Amino acid sequence: MQEVMRINGVINGIVWGPWMLTLLVGTGVYLTLILGLPQLRYFFLMFKEVFGNLGKKKEGEGTISSFAALSTALASTIGTGNIAGVATALHLGGPGALFWMLISAVFGMTTKMAEVTLAVKFREKDAQGNWRGGTMYILEKGAGQKWLAWLFAFFGFFASFGIGCAIQANSTAEGFNLGFGIPNLYTGIVVAVLTALVIIGGLKRISDVTTYLVPFMAIFYIIGGIIVVATHSEAIGPAFSSAVKYAVSDPMAMPGAIAGWAVKVAITKGIARGVFSNEAGLGSAPMVHATAVVDHPVRQGMYGLFEVFTDTIVICTLTALAIMTSGVLTGQPDLTGAQLSLSAFETALGGTGTMILSVGLGLFAFSTILGWYWYSETCGTYIFGTWIIPVLKVVWVAVIVLGAAGGVFLGDKANFLSNLWDMSDTLNGLMAAPNLVALLLLSGELRKLVKDFDEKRKNGTLKI
Repeated sequence: MQEVMRINGVINGIVWGPWMLTLLVGTGVYLTLILGLPQLRYFFLMFKEVFGNLGKKKEGEGTISSFAALSTALASTIGTGNIAGVATALHLGGPGALFWMLISAVFGMTTKMAEVTLAVKFREKDAQGNWRGGTMYILEKGAGQKWLAWLFAFFGFFASFGIGCAIQANSTAEGFNLGFGIPNLYTGIVVAVLTALVIIGGLKRISDVTTYLVPFMAIFYIIGGIIVVATHSEAIGPAFSSAVKYAVSDPMAMPGAIAGWAVKVAITKGIARGVFSNEAGLGSAPMVHATAVVDHPVRQGMYGLFEVFTDTIVICTLTALAIMTSGVLTGQPDLTGAQLSLSAFETALGGTGTMILSVGLGLFAFSTILGWYWYSETCGTYIFGTWIIPVLKVVWVAVIVLGAAGGVFLGDKANFLSNLWDMSDTLNGLMAAPNLVALLLLSGELRKLVKDFDEKRKNGTLKI
């Protein structure tokens, strides 16, 4: 296992290293330029599309509504990264990490829109008549790169069990243990049963649950975060100021090469944790967006814009401000991850803050388990065929219990969870390479789709 983890560490240093992060952000910059700044041009239009069409039946092929697809995608992206991931980025990279997280999110909005647009364009039905789409279909049907398509599905399938299931189950269990003293195993069993009741009904039941759960949990956490930040309102200005200042300078005022290293850490941790949270560039969320009932690929692409905006620019920023304005980042330098976020909420709300963060962490993680199940099923059916679905559901539920228990059954709780995080993080990053290749190879197709969308809106063929 030590040798496996050593190799994993080398690969992780590449997939989440400076070159790969540059490619992630660079692809977003390139797509932003050739598509005419869609995150700005469509900014108000995306709100009109998302909220103006609630409850309205749309024309087009698909399985679930555009909003249901958005909710399921947000269920996956709004997770532990919004709480623990942001705190870790600030702990390791300092206040400047927030600045780079936001920069990556702005361009990540275009990346996510491009992924979703192409996923709808190249979707197809599986052997059971269910709509399937995502990077593997884009690479095979659009770019003619079936080997890369298979590679993406392989990475996505195995990443799902870690980052989308076991780790989320553990976070849920830790959250309720932290807030209410419930043993991890008991929480794991309850979560496993609830998950089984949902996923047995397929995508429609998953989307039904997330459509109600995601808005509730997001509003619940946002209100709590606003209260924490408002309590320390005098520190909001200095927090933003320090984020900009330390984005390009060392917060410890160290000279020479050490200062350069500090800035590098702020950039890499800010971008990496931002991508980890909103998944822009990884190719995961398009697998559910591709099932939406929609009449034009770019229309669903606007839901991708909204997804990144909500996840990172709203929720991640709120978490970062809660930590920075409360003073716990510098006042308690030994804390990191969820503990740092928890301490920030406690400064303003005491025991109530503990409960809010615990429930928020639990709900975020549980919703991620539901959303990532669909990604696992989509990757699994692409590789093995639809026969894998019933087997996958049983394994998925079993992994929830194992993940929640945190390795108790294996006798090494600490190393189990640490190794699982590291390996899942690597597999998650490996998904990005084939996905970015697909986006770059089909950038010309994206331009045509966006141009067609704009023209049809102008002549009234498409109405929003």
